Amino acid sequence: MTLLLLSALAVAEPPAVLPGLEAETAAEAAVSAPPSGLDERVEELLRQMTLEEKLGQLQQLDGEAGGDYRPEHLELARQGRLGSTLNVRGAKRVNELQKAALESRLRIPILFGYDVIHGFKTIFPIPLGEAASFDPAAAERSAAIAAAEASAAGVRWTFAPMVDIARDPRWGRVAEGAGEDPYLGSVMAWARVKGFQGEDLTAQDKVLACAKHWAAYGAAEAGRDYNTTDLSEHTLRSVVFPPFRAALEAGALTFMSAFNDLNGVPATANPFLMTQVLRQEWGFEGFVVSDYTAVQELVAHGLASDGAEAARRALGAGTDMEMVSRLYNQHGARLVQEGRLPLAVIDEAVRRVLRVKFRAGLFERPYAELGRESPVLRSDHLKAARLIAARSMVLLRNEGGVLPLDKRIRTLAVIGPLADDKRSMLGTWPADGRAEDAVSVLEGLRGKTFPEAKVLYAKGCALAGEGAEGLDEAVRVAQQADAAVVVVGEDADMSGEAASRAALDLPGRQLDLVRAVLGTGTPTVVVLMNGRPLTIPWIAENVPAVLEAWHPGVQAGHAVADVLFGDVNPGGKLPITFPRSVGQIPIYYAHKSTGRPPDAKNKYTSKYLDSPVTPLYPFGHGLSYTSFELSDLALSAKTLPPDGKLTASVQVENTGNRPGDEVVQLYIQDADASVTRPVRELRGFERVTLKPGEKRKVEFPLTPEHLGFYGRDSRFIVEPGLFRVFAAASSVGGLEASFEVVPK
Repeated sequence: MTLLLLSALAVAEPPAVLPGLEAETAAEAAVSAPPSGLDERVEELLRQMTLEEKLGQLQQLDGEAGGDYRPEHLELARQGRLGSTLNVRGAKRVNELQKAALESRLRIPILFGYDVIHGFKTIFPIPLGEAASFDPAAAERSAAIAAAEASAAGVRWTFAPMVDIARDPRWGRVAEGAGEDPYLGSVMAWARVKGFQGEDLTAQDKVLACAKHWAAYGAAEAGRDYNTTDLSEHTLRSVVFPPFRAALEAGALTFMSAFNDLNGVPATANPFLMTQVLRQEWGFEGFVVSDYTAVQELVAHGLASDGAEAARRALGAGTDMEMVSRLYNQHGARLVQEGRLPLAVIDEAVRRVLRVKFRAGLFERPYAELGRESPVLRSDHLKAARLIAARSMVLLRNEGGVLPLDKRIRTLAVIGPLADDKRSMLGTWPADGRAEDAVSVLEGLRGKTFPEAKVLYAKGCALAGEGAEGLDEAVRVAQQADAAVVVVGEDADMSGEAASRAALDLPGRQLDLVRAVLGTGTPTVVVLMNGRPLTIPWIAENVPAVLEAWHPGVQAGHAVADVLFGDVNPGGKLPITFPRSVGQIPIYYAHKSTGRPPDAKNKYTSKYLDSPVTPLYPFGHGLSYTSFELSDLALSAKTLPPDGKLTASVQVENTGNRPGDEVVQLYIQDADASVTRPVRELRGFERVTLKPGEKRKVEFPLTPEHLGFYGRDSRFIVEPGLFRVFAAASSVGGLEASFEVVPK
């Protein structure tokens, strides 16, 4: 039995068309087969290459700020000594550099890469926010749009999706992934690879995907970026690896190594990761690129005494292409001459790189097509960005019917340091997105109210720091209004790479601002914009309405207004747990029970003296302006053999008075196993749209891939014993049933 394959996951088949969007890709389509004679073409090139040219194919160099190539790139390209660039983009620039490469002796084209993480020019919600949609079709659609825009600028390879599972929100890069759960992470990884690559890798509007960071980068100790990780093989195979395997099964032909060391061996020089698992077990035929200077950093790790040893270890482990640093080129020839590195290792790395270039159609279509690149954002792309942003928002709290707001409102106060911050709407890694193209929340709300309505604005306070000069103005504005919307959180630079935080409270005086506005007695809504879970217990207990908007992208303001005024009924769910305090971290729903589960009546159980052990908001939580009820959880069998299958079904009904979306979630618990298992594991979900009074039956298959686990010998098994099944609207509560796996 192999790792959990996405093709067997119990997510209902995603719709081909999102409501309000036109279909562009088919989620189930397979990546096109390699061109006939590919291996022969690769070997023919390899036979002609000098060692210097081979090492050139393993070199990726960075461009200038703004997307231009560097002067030395032209000469290296003409010599056949530049395999790839990152950050070089723009059809004219790309074609100039590619022309130089095609003037080289063997005419091997350059592969142009760029970080297209959640959009190229049309910026979508950060990936963590998009995962909150629980809608893989939305993720596929946004990736397809990003690929179309990036490829028009000559980009043929994106360093996405990031599929790291992250359970410590202090780590800033939680913003770039799908959260804490390997099942949801696998579904989103699959969808994003399909969106980037489509049915045909050689199509002009597609780009190569890159699954990163291989592996365990999301488990950095203390949530500190680039820090060490130490995880058991059981945890690696059960939690960390599944989204990478899903990306591979979806057709990803490149992986990126992680910065961190893993169990004492840096990932970039880790044979267990690069060779044993990725190539021998999974049969990966693409290539691995190092992260930025990660090969050189093997010296700082203490694994290598100098650059030559770092190159030997990374190449020998299976990291094929070196990003930015130049140790392969500086030391490769000497390592071969001295017998410290077999030439066959270099040949195999080059073989992998050439194979991907052929499969991507780079030899047949090396140039960017002039005329496709446009400075104007397409209206259909903006429409998609607006809808997907709204679908990603999570209603955390709504007491007293504060939301949705009445469009006939006479005076609305819009307050907060992020209310008119266009740059922060785009979030981390906004590629070529421009702040001037973004719609702020203030702009979006002004456009939503009747012309005679007043929309008053006050910044209130700075995003960070102790300055509180604007609090009085915010109070004055709130006192004049029928309702107040306070937009607080993190700016774009407070999450993402190198943006770890030791505290997860609202920065600066933002909480004081919320308290001051709420103290006026004006009905108050807090809109959170952030790249990670925040610790907001006071807001959760006191503010009547709280909307998690993440960093929503270029159409942020319109999407927020759509949700606040009820044109879109929020249906997103949290893809990651919100802690009450940093002291609870790491906190995630799929924890073990321990031998002494928490018991308020017994001191000697697993809990805190000064805080509940429960989260502030659990994984899967999200409210709606209507109400839903689950009923009639049924299993198609009460017993089954280890290789058997069953179907779990549940009825979901809209019991409220307006249409809305519910994400029906299916969890299992293996209650009788030879290794301890999580209290719950997500094994299926479906986002359904229901009219008032409408009821629908939702079905989820449960197969050996869903029921098995990695045993004490790290082999995948399905053991006889009791299984519990939960159908719920979050990872807490819900309906329960059980079945038993029995020996054959």
